Amino acid sequence: MTVVVETGIWRLDPAASAVSLRHKTFWGLVTVKGAFAAVTGQGEVRPDGSAAGTVTLDVASLDTGNAKRDEHLRSADLLGADDHPEITFAVRSAERLDGDDVRVTGQLTVRGVSRPLTLTARLTSATAEALALETEFTVDRDQFGVTWNQLGMMRGLTTVTAALRFTRAAA
Repeated sequence: MTVVVETGIWRLDPAASAVSLRHKTFWGLVTVKGAFAAVTGQGEVRPDGSAAGTVTLDVASLDTGNAKRDEHLRSADLLGADDHPEITFAVRSAERLDGDDVRVTGQLTVRGVSRPLTLTARLTSATAEALALETEFTVDRDQFGVTWNQLGMMRGLTTVTAALRFTRAAA
């Protein structure tokens, strides 16, 4: 069953949304997991069914459960939170595919470096007042200048998982 999404302005519900990441480290022996506590965003669904918007992550809110590691992740060695406090995904288009899959195309900006990104999300629910999307994709951190890699411990791609709930903005 295909759900219908109402046109209009939608705001991210941060209390009902989650963005997390995982990356293998220590030569692939350990998976580091973390989540962003502060996620904001909004979007617009147009009358033709297409959509655009922005999702923003507060870099300082990244929590892996290890304060020393979190401090290092926020440092200039890695995410550079002092100079680049946000990670943004500016959605240029979002179009329905078969069923409830949505092709989302935009620009991901990390450490001030923007790269095109296309991913597939799944519309998991939609009512006149709320909609929810889920996605998982990988990012090559080297493409964004996140190159610190002492003794070759950190290789490969970072996996990002997002469950986002949007509510309709008042007209």
